[in-house]
Amino acid sequence: MPVPAPPAGAPGARPVVAPARPAVLPTNQVNAQAEQRLRDQAFTNQNVKYAQGYRLLVYLGLERDQAMAIRRAVIGRYPDETDYLTFKAPVYRLYVGDYLTRLEAARAKSRLRGLTQRAEVEATQVVLNKTQ
Repeated sequence: MPVPAPPAGAPGARPVVAPARPAVLPTNQVNAQAEQRLRDQAFTNQNVKYAQGYRLLVYLGLERDQAMAIRRAVIGRYPDETDYLTFKAPVYRLYVGDYLTRLEAARAKSRLRGLTQRAEVEATQVVLNKTQ
């Protein structure tokens, strides 16, 4: 006569194991229309030239010579930085850099601390893909 199995959870009971399932292989879940939309979006993203970002305002004043002196000092020390000198009568403004995050701009501000009397981070549109 067979011995009855002890109830589940009782001492000496065997754990209940679910039967093994066969492995499911992944399939291609992206259809042709979705792939085309992804390609179109990637092409559009390549053509984006501007984004919202930050620049450093390193000079604001009436003297063009002083603005150019600061510009030469900054470009001499950091030749890879982009500078923008604007003039709206009678004020000259010298901006430096194209930074996508405020953190990048703050780091650049700390690097430029000895070269300029003031530097302020300003939100503006910045140029992307300068190498293209």
